[in-house]
Amino acid sequence: MAAKAGSDRAAAPGRTRDDVGLADARVRERARSLGFEAVAVARADVPLDDDFARYRAFLDAEMHDGMPWLADHAEVRRALDGEGILAGAKSVVCLARRYQREADEEDRDPPLARRIARYARGRDYHVGMRKKLRKLAAFVRTLGGPDAPVRARPIADDAPVLERAWAARAGLGFVGKNGLLIVPGHGSMVLLGEVVTTLALTPDSPIDGRCGACTRCLDACPTGAFERPFVLDPRRCVAYLTIEHRGAVPVALREAIGEHLFGCDDCQTVCPFNGARQRDAGAKAPFEPLPRWSELALTDLLALDDGAWARVAEGTPIHRATRDGLARNAALVLGHAEGRAERAAAIPSLRAAAAEHPSPIVRDAASWALGRIDRVIGVIGVVGAGGAEGVDHVQGAAHVEDVAPHVARPR
Repeated sequence: MAAKAGSDRAAAPGRTRDDVGLADARVRERARSLGFEAVAVARADVPLDDDFARYRAFLDAEMHDGMPWLADHAEVRRALDGEGILAGAKSVVCLARRYQREADEEDRDPPLARRIARYARGRDYHVGMRKKLRKLAAFVRTLGGPDAPVRARPIADDAPVLERAWAARAGLGFVGKNGLLIVPGHGSMVLLGEVVTTLALTPDSPIDGRCGACTRCLDACPTGAFERPFVLDPRRCVAYLTIEHRGAVPVALREAIGEHLFGCDDCQTVCPFNGARQRDAGAKAPFEPLPRWSELALTDLLALDDGAWARVAEGTPIHRATRDGLARNAALVLGHAEGRAERAAAIPSLRAAAAEHPSPIVRDAASWALGRIDRVIGVIGVVGAGGAEGVDHVQGAAHVEDVAPHVARPR
């Protein structure tokens, strides 16, 4: 837990420091009872300066290309106490809920699930997080009175907030070289949420970084997306490419996609702070793989109709990728199939997708996958699967899609 920042903050009119301390303890106790593994508090009435400057530099470098919502309401992200978030806010309660399970359990996940980032193997985390945050916000409101009402706003990926910056300021954790918040005792595989409130609480102090000379996360990135420690270019990140990117994956990065169907945990998996820890069965249940991942094969994802896609995506973060995006990803992963039997099984579905899929992006990815398999084992001919002219047409169409402006849905 982060150290307290001290008692230099004056209590609100009509409230003593003892009142503030009691309210503070009750909020933290309630947060933990709701299942949050870590809780810390920062002042909400002091704007972010250095972190906001880094955010502006990120936008100026156009690293948010393909994710236009990251530039929306830019000035709102500087502070929490304005009309954009909660006028008159005094405190922000920063919370973390861990989604990592024990390594031996994850090793038993279905093969398809292991190709999905850990946070997305179960139900959509937003639902559970928002329920818990709403309950905590409701509790915070009860700490006010008729003469001093308290307002509180729960936030979980649904407001323009620089949540890692606020969490670091609160001492919930420190930002690692991969840009993710590392919570001591819990690691970086955590979901973050906030409750912004007009109630004055006792702020915690930031904690110093603990990465030292370690560069495991930077070295593990399959696409070399880190320009330098703490600076990620999302346009090269496998998570962006397999979730948010709406065009064809650049050819130069397709080898690096490897077996990543949706998202990527590589820079977290190697982090020493993410060692296996025992957890209560109820706490980890929402993050266990859904049964559907045992019932589906990668080849199934190449030919989903509207109804099948709805059943696959329902209630999970997978919907973010879109049907065509997930089919594109599946084709690229199939191109990396290991073993003669796996490659042979992939070929018919890839041929069908390359020739018949309605999306040029998927046809292009399937053609690339066939070509890679051909280079690896030399047993198929892409030309024989549809003719050289057909393949060239698909690649040309996909290139047009790749350079066109992308409009991704807001969160």
